[in-house]
Amino acid sequence: MSFSPLLRSRAIAPATAALLGTAAVLYPTTTLHAEEVGSENSKRKSIYDDEPTSTGAESSSLVTATRQTQTSRKSPTDRLAIQIGKTRLFLHAHVAAAEDKINSAMDSLLTLENNFTSTVASLAPSRESGERIMPGAVYVLVAAMAGSIATRNRSILLRGSAPLAIGVAAGWVVLPVTMRNVSDLLWKYEQKFPALANGHLKAKSGIERAIYMTKVHTEQAVRVVDEKVGEGREAVEGWVSKGK
Repeated sequence: MSFSPLLRSRAIAPATAALLGTAAVLYPTTTLHAEEVGSENSKRKSIYDDEPTSTGAESSSLVTATRQTQTSRKSPTDRLAIQIGKTRLFLHAHVAAAEDKINSAMDSLLTLENNFTSTVASLAPSRESGERIMPGAVYVLVAAMAGSIATRNRSILLRGSAPLAIGVAAGWVVLPVTMRNVSDLLWKYEQKFPALANGHLKAKSGIERAIYMTKVHTEQAVRVVDEKVGEGREAVEGWVSKGK
């Protein structure tokens, strides 16, 4: 019984040696190093592309460039929509400009109409004056026609100026307030042209001076006639008294 462990150990030893020899033949002895395996793997070339080592800024710039490329490469529908938008803006701008011009033209016409109506209304005489336009205008027209008839056999200049002068004179006699308003209106427009206004003033002063001189000479002539008539009457009375 005491030799049984020894027998067992002797029996196990050949079996163990046989197993080790078989293992040595099948698997050669290699030294395992964890660090060397890693270095060998690092020396191996990967079948994939190298991984990018860009920073966050570079990645954002790439994204921006990609978006710009996508934006620049717009579809035909997007380009058509952009052109339609530009056309609508162009038409809207021109229509708005035309509308503004029409509105300004209408405002000008309304202003002109208001000015015309107010001007015509200002020419009419006031009610306090007692002057009526309708019969007075008929009288002025008849006087102008009479002047045209009176000068029908005269020169062209006289036939053109005489009716106008007679009509104006009749207007000052029949419609003095209206003629004064017309004269003031004409003078206001003449002031816009200094040369015309100066000519009007000179003509007016000349006419007034001529009228004044005519009046003075008329008064002198009347006085002389009165004196002569008085002297003749006195002479006749003297002759009559002497005859008695």
